[in-house]
Amino acid sequence: MAQDTATQDTASRDTARAPHPALTREESDRTGIRRLLAIMAALRDPQTGCPWDIEQDFASIAPYTIEEAHEVADAIARQAWDELPGELGDLLLQVIFHAQMADEAGMFDFAEVVAKISDKMIDRHPHIFGDESRDKSAEQQVRDWEAIKARERAAKAEKGVLDGVALGLPALTRAVKLQNRAARVGFDWPGPADVLDKIVEESRELVEARDSADHAHLTEEFGDLMFVMANLARHLQIDPEEALRAANAKFTRRFQAIEAALATQGRRPEDSDLAEMDALWDRAKAAERE
Repeated sequence: MAQDTATQDTASRDTARAPHPALTREESDRTGIRRLLAIMAALRDPQTGCPWDIEQDFASIAPYTIEEAHEVADAIARQAWDELPGELGDLLLQVIFHAQMADEAGMFDFAEVVAKISDKMIDRHPHIFGDESRDKSAEQQVRDWEAIKARERAAKAEKGVLDGVALGLPALTRAVKLQNRAARVGFDWPGPADVLDKIVEESRELVEARDSADHAHLTEEFGDLMFVMANLARHLQIDPEEALRAANAKFTRRFQAIEAALATQGRRPEDSDLAEMDALWDRAKAAERE
């Protein structure tokens, strides 16, 4: 009996150690999408899945989707090519997660997601997959792409010029997209000089709002100034998100130089004052230009 019990205990331990079926590599395909789909399905299994994954819904996962997209962009900006596969995998998992939840709700599955984007790419590239000539400039291809997108919006019954600009986009990116849409129907300043004049006007209104006790009005005027700054970026053919990311990186780099300079004296920024740190900032700025 003791031997039988020991045998049963050993069998139980072996069973516990056995990998989940989703973790096996089908047909030696270590990067197979089927394996990832199986892992996600296992995580969402109501009986045996992960409690956290089971509790999630589209709204709770959406912020993670945005975050993972930014982390992909960050890896590219840092040229961290060894990190990029992992970051792209994290982003792919977000697509799988949404598709799994949709499948559970009977809405659609991952296969339909793939079919939709495949059809879209074929439809939007008639010069590659259709009978249109490939002999066209990149600018003409962009115009053709926008025309196709306009037809797609019409098919979705998007009647307004600004319909379909995603609410979940970063605010600066969405501002540019809204302005681009309006510009297509002629609602735009003629050139950058006109936008700069508007920036002066909005800056003056922001100063006036600063002197009032109405914080909501101050916020509104600040938003107006940011919106016009995004428009200037558009006229100058600058991506405002990219420009601000670069400014953030520059600020981080120079402030870290201040910290490093103080550290050589056994001090920290809180042990310094603004005048000293400003001088160290100027030194770091000059060093970058050498």
